[in-house]
Amino acid sequence: MRVVFAFVLMLFSLVSLADEHARLYQAAGWPQQREHFSDALVVAQQRYSNTLPPAVYQALVDNSNRRFAAQALEQRSQAALRAQLSNPQPALQFFESPLGRKVIAAEVLATRRDQLAKNAKGLPRSDASATRRLLIRHLAQAVPASDAAAEVSLALAGVAADSLSQMLPGLLGGGQAQALLDNQREQFKQQINTDLDNTLLYVYRDLSDPELEEFVSFAQSSDGQAYYRAALGALRAGLGAQQGAGQGI
Repeated sequence: MRVVFAFVLMLFSLVSLADEHARLYQAAGWPQQREHFSDALVVAQQRYSNTLPPAVYQALVDNSNRRFAAQALEQRSQAALRAQLSNPQPALQFFESPLGRKVIAAEVLATRRDQLAKNAKGLPRSDASATRRLLIRHLAQAVPASDAAAEVSLALAGVAADSLSQMLPGLLGGGQAQALLDNQREQFKQQINTDLDNTLLYVYRDLSDPELEEFVSFAQSSDGQAYYRAALGALRAGLGAQQGAGQGI
């Protein structure tokens, strides 16, 4: 009987843990960001509509829609987050706090379709104090912002390569494809890093200096670092980074 009771307790604890991961997924804005990625995917697809033959363009749309199907993308992301973040409670506590909700609202706003269109030619330069700029520099070092942005950029840039590699199988060998992928990823990161501080100043412009300092403290903490490592892994899993590499992105 004791064994059965212990098993039931263990089962309830596992369910509770899974619920905390699901709550964290919601609280950290993943569903909204997935929707914004889908919007950006449509824009990326449309970019090729007038430059590719109809059959190639349709293959591009079909392939990218299949690879980035919303339900599959979310399932991969959530599974990776559960696998890579053993204790979601500290991050959940932060993102469900008033400050955490303010942080996520700022991030979700920044990636909305209308905001991306508004800032397509570049973000305005932020006039910030030395103290605030130092806080932003610390934040830029603590969160994988450039890595995450590079993964998204790489996924969107690869929609045409996916279709080309399918129509011309063997165009790039596995080693060549991986080398090209790594090179593109590094180029995207370098481009993003050149203006990263100004980008973060703009995104978190509505946070006061004390709020920004508290956010930086969480991001630099061991719990914050554990979350952001897992979040980057979940993003890569959701976007099918390894799948894309195999297809010659």
